[in-house]
Amino acid sequence: MLIPHPSVQRNRAPITDVIQRVFPGEGMVLEVASGSGAHTAWFASRLPGLSWQPTDGERASLPVIAQWAAESGAANIRPPLHLDAASPDWPVTSADAMVCINMIHISPWESTLGLMAGAGRVLSSGGVLYLYGPYRLDGRQTAPSNERFEGWLKGLDARFGVRDMGEVIAVAQQHGLRFVERVAMPANNFSVVFEKA
Repeated sequence: MLIPHPSVQRNRAPITDVIQRVFPGEGMVLEVASGSGAHTAWFASRLPGLSWQPTDGERASLPVIAQWAAESGAANIRPPLHLDAASPDWPVTSADAMVCINMIHISPWESTLGLMAGAGRVLSSGGVLYLYGPYRLDGRQTAPSNERFEGWLKGLDARFGVRDMGEVIAVAQQHGLRFVERVAMPANNFSVVFEKA
């Protein structure tokens, strides 16, 4: 039996509370950067009206995502696909909603640019983009733990880092995505919600 990472156990229920409120009751959800697939399995089993399309930029993650889907028993999870967020060529051309958890800070800025461009392409009018992770607000860290976390991230790759929410919102707006709200979440993270015009 697969065991979710402690951070997934901590944040999956609060995230579900937000996406239940902002996502449509039915349709297809594209998840960018699904990682292990633990979030996908949790969401799909609790939001059965939605069809979930997990993806990841690391091909090695796809079998693990498939294993999480199989163990969940949820029939509404599609086979995982390889998707490089920074690429203009995505394997999915339309979605009713999108979710991206903990990618923006642990990838180059080009991945965020690609994510927003992709959301602008694939989301239908009124479609929702949901983001989760740590952010700076007005250029400042929201907690000392996030400052330490950013140091660790930059030790992995100088291109990584906790992004300023205002900069992320500005990029989203360039692709027809309207900022709707931010919600404070566990461990000094935020849910950030956008809607396609």
